[in-house]
Amino acid sequence: MLKRAFDFLLALALVVMFSPLILFIAIVVRIKMGRPVLFQQQRPGYKAKPFYVSKFRTMTNERDGNGELLPDEQRLPAFGMLLRKTSLDELPQLFSVLKGDLSFVGPRPLLMEYVPLYSQEQMRRHDAKPGITGWAQVNGRNAISWDEKFKLDVWYVDNQSFGLDLKIMWLTALKVFKRDGVSANGHATMPKFTGNIGKEHE
Repeated sequence: MLKRAFDFLLALALVVMFSPLILFIAIVVRIKMGRPVLFQQQRPGYKAKPFYVSKFRTMTNERDGNGELLPDEQRLPAFGMLLRKTSLDELPQLFSVLKGDLSFVGPRPLLMEYVPLYSQEQMRRHDAKPGITGWAQVNGRNAISWDEKFKLDVWYVDNQSFGLDLKIMWLTALKVFKRDGVSANGHATMPKFTGNIGKEHE
Protein backbone atom coordinates (compact mmCIF):
# COMPACT_ATOMS: atom_id res chain seq x y z
CA MET A 1 0.00 0.00 0.00
CA LEU A 2 2.86 2.39 0.82
CA LYS A 3 4.46 1.78 -2.57
CA ARG A 4 1.18 2.33 -4.45
CA ALA A 5 0.44 5.55 -2.55
CA PHE A 6 3.99 6.79 -3.18
CA ASP A 7 3.74 5.91 -6.89
CA PHE A 8 0.41 7.68 -7.33
CA LEU A 9 1.32 10.88 -5.49
CA LEU A 10 4.73 11.20 -7.16
CA ALA A 11 3.31 10.48 -10.63
CA LEU A 12 0.57 13.07 -10.12
CA ALA A 13 3.10 15.69 -9.02
CA LEU A 14 5.40 14.93 -11.97
CA VAL A 15 2.55 15.07 -14.52
CA VAL A 16 1.61 18.53 -13.24
CA MET A 17 5.25 19.67 -13.12
CA PHE A 18 6.22 18.36 -16.56
CA SER A 19 2.97 19.05 -18.44
CA PRO A 20 4.53 21.94 -20.47
CA LEU A 21 7.51 19.72 -21.40
CA ILE A 22 5.20 16.82 -22.32
CA LEU A 23 3.23 19.13 -24.61
CA PHE A 24 6.42 20.54 -26.17
CA ILE A 25 7.85 17.09 -26.91
CA ALA A 26 4.53 15.95 -28.40
CA ILE A 27 4.54 18.92 -30.79
CA VAL A 28 8.17 18.36 -31.87
CA VAL A 29 7.61 14.62 -32.40
CA ARG A 30 4.52 15.40 -34.52
CA ILE A 31 6.52 17.85 -36.66
CA LYS A 32 9.67 15.75 -37.06
CA MET A 33 8.31 12.20 -37.19
CA GLY A 34 4.62 12.56 -37.96
CA ARG A 35 1.81 10.50 -36.51
CA PRO A 36 1.31 8.81 -34.18
CA VAL A 37 3.04 10.90 -31.53
CA LEU A 38 2.91 8.04 -29.05
CA PHE A 39 4.28 4.55 -29.54
CA GLN A 40 1.89 2.13 -27.83
CA GLN A 41 2.48 -1.57 -27.40
CA GLN A 42 1.05 -4.39 -25.34
CA ARG A 43 3.46 -5.61 -22.67
CA PRO A 44 3.30 -8.22 -19.89
CA GLY A 45 2.59 -6.75 -16.48
CA TYR A 46 2.24 -8.27 -13.02
CA LYS A 47 1.94 -12.08 -13.36
CA ALA A 48 2.42 -11.48 -17.12
CA LYS A 49 -1.06 -9.97 -17.48
CA PRO A 50 -1.05 -7.80 -20.66
CA PHE A 51 -1.38 -4.02 -20.53
CA TYR A 52 -0.53 -1.19 -22.91
CA VAL A 53 2.58 0.89 -22.37
CA SER A 54 3.09 4.27 -24.05
CA LYS A 55 6.24 6.17 -24.98
CA PHE A 56 6.96 9.14 -27.15
CA ARG A 57 7.76 7.94 -30.63
CA THR A 58 11.51 8.03 -31.33
CA MET A 59 11.80 6.28 -34.71
CA THR A 60 10.46 6.97 -38.19
CA ASN A 61 8.61 4.46 -40.36
CA GLU A 62 11.15 4.51 -43.19
CA ARG A 63 11.13 1.33 -45.31
CA ASP A 64 13.30 -0.23 -47.98
CA GLY A 65 12.31 -1.01 -51.57
CA ASN A 66 10.56 -4.21 -50.43
CA GLY A 67 8.41 -2.38 -47.92
CA GLU A 68 10.37 -3.72 -44.95
CA LEU A 69 11.25 -1.39 -42.06
CA LEU A 70 14.85 -0.20 -42.14
CA PRO A 71 17.15 -1.21 -39.23
CA ASP A 72 16.59 0.71 -35.97
CA GLU A 73 19.77 2.77 -36.31
CA GLN A 74 18.61 4.07 -39.70
CA ARG A 75 15.18 5.05 -38.38
CA LEU A 76 16.44 6.80 -35.25
CA PRO A 77 16.82 10.54 -35.93
CA ALA A 78 18.84 12.88 -33.73
CA PHE A 79 15.78 14.08 -31.79
CA GLY A 80 14.68 10.50 -31.19
CA MET A 81 18.13 9.59 -29.90
CA LEU A 82 18.07 12.64 -27.62
CA LEU A 83 14.74 11.53 -26.16
CA ARG A 84 16.14 8.06 -25.49
CA LYS A 85 19.42 9.25 -24.01
CA THR A 86 17.61 11.58 -21.62
CA SER A 87 14.77 9.05 -21.03
CA LEU A 88 12.26 11.78 -21.89
CA ASP A 89 10.52 9.31 -24.20
CA GLU A 90 9.34 7.59 -21.01
CA LEU A 91 7.30 10.55 -19.74
CA PRO A 92 3.93 9.21 -21.00
CA GLN A 93 4.44 6.21 -18.72
CA LEU A 94 3.61 8.48 -15.78
CA PHE A 95 -0.03 8.00 -16.78
CA SER A 96 0.42 4.21 -16.57
CA VAL A 97 1.74 4.69 -13.03
CA LEU A 98 -1.34 6.75 -12.14
CA LYS A 99 -3.52 3.98 -13.56
CA GLY A 100 -1.67 1.33 -11.56
CA ASP A 101 -0.30 -0.73 -14.46
CA LEU A 102 3.25 0.41 -13.74
CA SER A 103 5.29 1.29 -10.69
CA PHE A 104 8.22 3.68 -10.67
CA VAL A 105 10.52 0.77 -9.78
CA GLY A 106 10.27 -2.82 -10.94
CA PRO A 107 11.44 -5.11 -13.74
CA ARG A 108 11.03 -3.34 -17.07
CA PRO A 109 8.02 -4.59 -19.09
CA LEU A 110 9.45 -6.24 -22.21
CA LEU A 111 7.67 -7.79 -25.22
CA MET A 112 4.75 -10.21 -25.03
CA GLU A 113 6.57 -12.45 -27.51
CA TYR A 114 9.35 -13.02 -24.96
CA VAL A 115 7.07 -14.59 -22.32
CA PRO A 116 7.02 -18.14 -23.81
CA LEU A 117 10.82 -17.99 -24.14
CA TYR A 118 11.57 -17.47 -20.45
CA SER A 119 12.82 -20.23 -18.18
CA GLN A 120 10.84 -20.75 -14.97
CA GLU A 121 13.45 -18.73 -13.08
CA GLN A 122 13.35 -15.86 -15.57
CA MET A 123 9.54 -15.89 -15.47
CA ARG A 124 9.77 -14.88 -11.81
CA ARG A 125 10.53 -11.33 -12.97
CA HIS A 126 6.74 -11.03 -13.35
CA ASP A 127 6.18 -11.65 -9.63
CA ALA A 128 6.54 -7.89 -9.11
CA LYS A 129 4.72 -5.05 -10.82
CA PRO A 130 6.81 -3.77 -13.76
CA GLY A 131 8.50 -0.41 -13.43
CA ILE A 132 9.71 2.60 -15.39
CA THR A 133 13.15 1.84 -14.00
CA GLY A 134 14.63 -1.13 -12.18
CA TRP A 135 17.67 -2.84 -10.69
CA ALA A 136 18.83 -3.97 -14.15
CA GLN A 137 18.55 -0.41 -15.48
CA VAL A 138 20.94 0.97 -12.87
CA ASN A 139 23.34 -1.94 -13.36
CA GLY A 140 23.95 -1.72 -17.08
CA ARG A 141 20.62 -1.01 -18.78
CA ASN A 142 21.00 -2.04 -22.47
CA ALA A 143 24.77 -2.55 -22.20
CA ILE A 144 24.46 -5.90 -20.39
CA SER A 145 23.36 -9.30 -21.69
CA TRP A 146 19.80 -10.59 -21.44
CA ASP A 147 20.91 -13.29 -19.00
CA GLU A 148 22.48 -10.70 -16.69
CA LYS A 149 19.43 -8.46 -16.97
CA PHE A 150 17.02 -11.25 -16.00
CA LYS A 151 19.17 -12.29 -13.04
CA LEU A 152 19.10 -8.69 -11.78
CA ASP A 153 15.31 -8.54 -12.25
CA VAL A 154 14.80 -11.73 -10.22
CA TRP A 155 17.18 -10.45 -7.54
CA TYR A 156 15.00 -7.35 -7.25
CA VAL A 157 11.84 -9.46 -6.88
CA ASP A 158 13.46 -11.35 -3.99
CA ASN A 159 14.88 -8.26 -2.27
CA GLN A 160 12.42 -5.46 -3.00
CA SER A 161 11.83 -2.85 -0.34
CA PHE A 162 10.90 0.82 -0.16
CA GLY A 163 14.50 1.69 0.71
CA LEU A 164 15.82 -0.22 -2.31
CA ASP A 165 13.30 1.56 -4.54
CA LEU A 166 14.54 4.95 -3.35
CA LYS A 167 18.14 3.86 -4.02
CA ILE A 168 17.22 2.72 -7.55
CA MET A 169 15.43 5.99 -8.29
CA TRP A 170 18.48 7.97 -7.14
CA LEU A 171 20.85 5.83 -9.21
CA THR A 172 18.50 6.17 -12.20
CA ALA A 173 18.71 9.95 -11.98
CA LEU A 174 22.52 9.69 -12.04
CA LYS A 175 22.42 7.27 -14.99
CA VAL A 176 20.16 9.58 -16.98
CA PHE A 177 22.43 12.53 -16.24
CA LYS A 178 25.50 10.56 -17.39
CA ARG A 179 23.55 8.87 -20.24
CA ASP A 180 25.05 5.46 -19.43
CA GLY A 181 24.04 2.14 -20.98
CA VAL A 182 21.56 3.47 -23.54
CA SER A 183 22.70 1.05 -26.27
CA ALA A 184 24.11 -2.45 -26.49
CA ASN A 185 27.41 -2.83 -28.36
CA GLY A 186 26.73 -2.78 -32.10
CA HIS A 187 23.05 -1.92 -31.70
CA ALA A 188 21.05 1.30 -31.61
CA THR A 189 19.04 -0.07 -28.69
CA MET A 190 19.04 -3.72 -27.57
CA PRO A 191 19.05 -6.91 -29.68
CA LYS A 192 15.95 -9.09 -29.44
CA PHE A 193 15.75 -11.84 -26.85
CA THR A 194 15.63 -15.16 -28.74
CA GLY A 195 15.36 -17.54 -25.83
CA ASN A 196 17.78 -19.59 -23.81
CA ILE A 197 19.75 -20.98 -26.73
CA GLY A 198 21.95 -23.87 -25.65
CA LYS A 199 20.26 -24.08 -22.26
CA GLU A 200 17.47 -26.30 -21.07
CA HIS A 201 14.32 -24.50 -20.01
CA GLU A 202 13.52 -25.21 -16.42
